[in-house]
Amino acid sequence: MSRLIDKLKKLSQTAPPPMGFRTSRPVEAEAPLLIIGRTALKTTASQAKISTGADAVLIYADKSSLTTAGVQKTAKAFGDIPWGVYLEESGEATAALIEAGCDFVVFSPTARITDLPDEKTGKIVQVDSSMDDGLLRAINDLPADAVLVTDTLENNETLTLHQLMIYRHLANFIAKPLILPVAADVTEAELKALQDAEIDGVMAEMDGESLKNLRKTVSKLPPRSAKKRDKGGVLLPRTGGESATMPPPDEEEEEEE
Repeated sequence: MSRLIDKLKKLSQTAPPPMGFRTSRPVEAEAPLLIIGRTALKTTASQAKISTGADAVLIYADKSSLTTAGVQKTAKAFGDIPWGVYLEESGEATAALIEAGCDFVVFSPTARITDLPDEKTGKIVQVDSSMDDGLLRAINDLPADAVLVTDTLENNETLTLHQLMIYRHLANFIAKPLILPVAADVTEAELKALQDAEIDGVMAEMDGESLKNLRKTVSKLPPRSAKKRDKGGVLLPRTGGESATMPPPDEEEEEEE
């Protein structure tokens, strides 16, 4: 399995506390949010320094310059950090890139099914929040492991309540881990709000000490709380197109005898 997807799934799952008085080995705490660095295709060793703080790195380039040899040379500077590419920009080189160690790919909803890699490679689909609720719900059945929200906060924007409502709305319909592009100087308060909205990972451009500083900000966040998503509920239509969530059968009150 993809190392990035494995981290995202562990982060999105809440383990129950140990029961009884039996002592257990301490479990390493998961990060409050995962950090994915985004960088243009380069071949300099300085990439290793600016990737400090990243849990994974996404490499991008235009079709003419994205070659297997170039990506391998860039990825080598990242050491053991998982890396991935945009599927739509890799063209016919996708298979070779995966063979070279590509851990995950990011693709748009218009990607062809035949272009998707096998289950060993992580698959992250880009999603626009303007999609209707039916399409958002259908994402759960797609051959994708996580979702990258294209509505971003990376253009030095300040998080608004309206944007926060959008992200919470997406989390209500999508059970897969959610990733959101942000500015590297995003504030602790904004990250806490995104964490509460059930965003699992953030993506930021790699530049100088940006990711290192972002890691320091993320480290100040409290531990993640239990997920609020009701994955076992049933969505029923209401008048006006809204949806109501009914509890699973085992949560319903028993009838009085």
